[in-house]
Amino acid sequence: MSVNQNVIITCALTGAGDTVGRSPHVPVTPEQIAASAVEAAGAGAAVVHIHVRDPETGAPSREPQLYREVVERIRETGTDVVVNLTAGMGGDLVIDPEAPLRHLPGTDLVGGLERLPHVEDLLPDICTLDCGSLNFGDGSNLYVSTPDMLRTGARRIQELGVRPELEIFDTGQLWFAKQLLAEGLLDDPTVFQLCMGVPWGAPADPGVLMSMVNMLPEGARWASFALGRMQMPWVAQSILLGGHVRVGLEDNLYLAKGVKATNGQLVERAVRITESLGSRVATPDEAREQLGLRPRA
Repeated sequence: MSVNQNVIITCALTGAGDTVGRSPHVPVTPEQIAASAVEAAGAGAAVVHIHVRDPETGAPSREPQLYREVVERIRETGTDVVVNLTAGMGGDLVIDPEAPLRHLPGTDLVGGLERLPHVEDLLPDICTLDCGSLNFGDGSNLYVSTPDMLRTGARRIQELGVRPELEIFDTGQLWFAKQLLAEGLLDDPTVFQLCMGVPWGAPADPGVLMSMVNMLPEGARWASFALGRMQMPWVAQSILLGGHVRVGLEDNLYLAKGVKATNGQLVERAVRITESLGSRVATPDEAREQLGLRPRA
């Protein structure tokens, strides 16, 4: 392992969490999400990771037309940025702990192919593939992504020629992602996002991160992030272990204690940390080359 000298910064713009009421800067409408993407790119992000929300309620959405509007608005500005669309929506299961076969409000559970219509429509540079199931926080919320669902989704993403970013929330998920690679369902270079500090997945512990990095297949490209106040320390942690980084309002709402951030401000902070470590920030074209993506159209 060695310090990464050419760091790709991803900005995760809005996510699907219950954050809209907690910060006025969390973008909700397609116009706001696209504007936030442009802001993040201007601050130094080579990649923007995009969820969409119901414009009226702020709730997470899988509506393909909302994704289309966001992407079209970004492209209309002429902004050069790599587009990374989530394909993780549709895995939410909330069970009644007293009657586990009964699903409670908040459940949005569909099959592997039903999570991909916006990817099929827009053919983004990257889409995510969440590589396993997880107890998602306290209570009775589960994220469901079974081996059969993952094989189905990986096969379709491969057919579309889109690069999957393999979202890894624990070591068993990394083990299974390597199985997908062994089965020929992933193409080189593989791209991993190591997601730390999400209850109850892998903790934001440097030793755990190092163990996961040691498990990666040869030649893999990888980034890592951690939630909340660990977001910026994790920028340095990832770079020092040779990886790329992710920041943004999906994972953290604050620039400092009590100071609400914008996506652009979080990217600016990540740029400063990167450069203070003697590394440089990759351009979108350099990110495309490193991640094995199509050249910019």
